[in-house]
Amino acid sequence: MTHEIVDKQEYTDCVCVALTNDQGTKLTLTNFGASIIGLEILNKKREFVNVIVGLDAVKDYQEVAYHPSAKFLGASIGRYAGRISKGGFVLNDYKYKLYQKAGVHLHGGFQGFDKKLWKVDTISREINTVVFSYYSKDMEEGYPGNLEIKVMYQLSDDNNVTITYKAVSDQDTFVNLTNHAYFNLNGSNNILDHSLFLDCPKYLEVDTKQLPTGKLRSVAGTKFDFLEQKSLQSLVSFGLIDDTIIYNTKKGASIDTVKAILVAPASGLQMKIKTNQPAVVIYTPENFPNWNFKNQAKYDRFPAICFENQNYPDAPNHQHFPSPLLKAGEEYENRSIFEFSIV
Repeated sequence: MTHEIVDKQEYTDCVCVALTNDQGTKLTLTNFGASIIGLEILNKKREFVNVIVGLDAVKDYQEVAYHPSAKFLGASIGRYAGRISKGGFVLNDYKYKLYQKAGVHLHGGFQGFDKKLWKVDTISREINTVVFSYYSKDMEEGYPGNLEIKVMYQLSDDNNVTITYKAVSDQDTFVNLTNHAYFNLNGSNNILDHSLFLDCPKYLEVDTKQLPTGKLRSVAGTKFDFLEQKSLQSLVSFGLIDDTIIYNTKKGASIDTVKAILVAPASGLQMKIKTNQPAVVIYTPENFPNWNFKNQAKYDRFPAICFENQNYPDAPNHQHFPSPLLKAGEEYENRSIFEFSIV
């Protein structure tokens, strides 16, 4: 296992770090947004393919961060991933107001964690990890509490990528972190030939602003039904997915349970997902802007899929949702494992 700093933009203090394992797999990261830039892995033809959509250079991320169609490519999302309604929330009898656009607070506000320059805490050869940290001050984007956040990215010899978010606050606050990586196991074009399994019997009903109504619905007979593995060609008929799917609670939130499987026959690559989170936001954008993608990759309609493992969006305003409350001095943890293999 090795690591190296492969690109540094001195004028921005942005760093690009690469982890590699004995198979030659390469995980590339940047401290801008604590983001994943790429994951290059051998396919069934023994050719390296980049399975996580990324941009060609760190400076490109800064240029697109405030794009009207910002896609949060590979970024760390917070302080609260997903949407929040009502212009904020009530906590300990105090109403906290949040930034909103068209009545929606999204992914932590105007300048969420995806747009922050994180500190590079450690790069470890022994366990092949990179740890980024960020200190979110009390009332940043309207959230209470000084919040200390760390994210650890780890690449194993058997091609597992583990993402672990931890956070501690000095006041009670609401926290919901996730990673916004886009996966395409062929490395280009689209994901319509991929097949998907989700151990998710229910999804969150939403209104016209994509805000949860509070109701959980069965996936049976809907475009969200992937309880049996099926092709993502269905996106052509049913349209994109940008919704919260609820993991099977009968099996608990054990990190050892496979919650999702993505397979691409063309590359022969399979990705299994394990997480300790209760839900996943599945996002399959219909198109990407014409950006400068890593390795000059070209994408067309339905280019990739996100698995944003997290708590329910808008949970601060729905008491029957799993609580997103992080009490002062306690530790938050979101851990997800992405296991890659050839089938």
